[in-house]
Amino acid sequence: MTYIRKTETPLGPVTLASDGNALTGLWFNGQKHFGTGLEPEPVERDLPVFRETERWLEEYFTGAAPERAPRIDPKGTPFQKAVWNALLAIPYGETRTYGQLARYLSERSGKNVSARAVGAAAGRNPVSLIVPCHRLVGADGNLTGYAGGLERKRRLLELEADRRKQ
Repeated sequence: MTYIRKTETPLGPVTLASDGNALTGLWFNGQKHFGTGLEPEPVERDLPVFRETERWLEEYFTGAAPERAPRIDPKGTPFQKAVWNALLAIPYGETRTYGQLARYLSERSGKNVSARAVGAAAGRNPVSLIVPCHRLVGADGNLTGYAGGLERKRRLLELEADRRKQ
């Protein structure tokens, strides 16, 4: 069974999803790939993981690097999960290029990984914000691709950069 909860953020409404134990989805409403993996009729419910996620979001949007993220269990292919785990290793307020992440994954796996494949997997990240795909930038540092929209990506990176300056 899939459970959902809708909540507000400074960058617009989001929908949270859970299997009852872990967070399985966090999407800006209307974003690309919204609700991937959701059952046709998810049940709205108040769950501890949703309250924990809302606390995380409140802390994050005050400009703080939250200490502890809620338990997540995003559904995807082994490669997508490898990309999402690599994204979790990008420190708050820092960015990496798609190419840098591809080289990192290539070194770890012993297989050739392309920047384009990293971008495709990052674009399907079902747990936005907590798995920080917004921290990926183009080779020249320009903002490229974000399922939630480039304006949101810019604002998220500015929020983190402002906090790092303090």
